[in-house]
Amino acid sequence: MTNDDRNRFLLALGSNAFDDLGTNVALVKDAVEKIKRAGFKNLRLGHLYATPAFPAGAGPDFVNACATAESPLSPTEALAALHAIEAEMGRVRTVRWGQRVIDLDLLAAGDRVMPDVATFRHWMGLPLADQMRLAPGELIVPHPRLHERGFVLVPLADVAPDWVHPILGRSVRQMLAGLDPAETAEIRPI
Repeated sequence: MTNDDRNRFLLALGSNAFDDLGTNVALVKDAVEKIKRAGFKNLRLGHLYATPAFPAGAGPDFVNACATAESPLSPTEALAALHAIEAEMGRVRTVRWGQRVIDLDLLAAGDRVMPDVATFRHWMGLPLADQMRLAPGELIVPHPRLHERGFVLVPLADVAPDWVHPILGRSVRQMLAGLDPAETAEIRPI
């Protein structure tokens, strides 16, 4: 397989299973090893960060990080592999945005927009109240709200500062600079 046969993915990893950040760090590191064993190559992990739970009050602080990786898997197959790792690690999806052992998100697949631009725009434009109760039944990439979340953009800037959002036309660095400073004030490296 050549690099041209691989899909390039941006991944987000997080855990807030415990009040103890050290335990959550160990869970994120364990997930990284499982992702590598699932066939993702050239995985590059950025720094780990302590971030407040989102939405506020949804549990203990998170440990968040982002990574880049390559794989011959399609984006849908890659997401299925990430969900299988979550299940193996004990994640049960009962409460949307609730406390979780591990959260593995496929943020982007190169410059692809899936399933289509109209569906992406629909999910990107949902009001917060709808975001909190609705979940898409299919993969949406790029992640429809990555551009407004400091807990994603700060770690993503470690590994892909120059990745350009295919709809917004802005790099990770530019999206991060455009956030209200309050959005990143409580994010701290571990």
